[in-house]
Amino acid sequence: MITNILLMAAPAGGEAGNPILSFLPIILMFGVFYFLLIRPQSKRQKEADKMRSELKKGDHIITSGGIHGTIEGIKDNDVLLVKTGTDTKLHVSRSAVTTVKTK
Repeated sequence: MITNILLMAAPAGGEAGNPILSFLPIILMFGVFYFLLIRPQSKRQKEADKMRSELKKGDHIITSGGIHGTIEGIKDNDVLLVKTGTDTKLHVSRSAVTTVKTK
């Protein structure tokens, strides 16, 4: 009786399945991650880089720290002089700008 159960549980003849079918779930998971996570994030990053490269004097901006202001000048192509109040001007990194406000 026990030998019959062991013979039924043993694999038949050492047959191997198709190796592509064994990797199919992993390939499908990578495809889902690419289209749901990687691709949209890289698209948002490209849009943010384009927005930051097009900043010019007079643009109303919001920084990642929540500072609202107007660009008064650009220094070293990486540092912005931002006017935040009547006499307040700050030096802000271009990479800190998150939004350009429309008038």
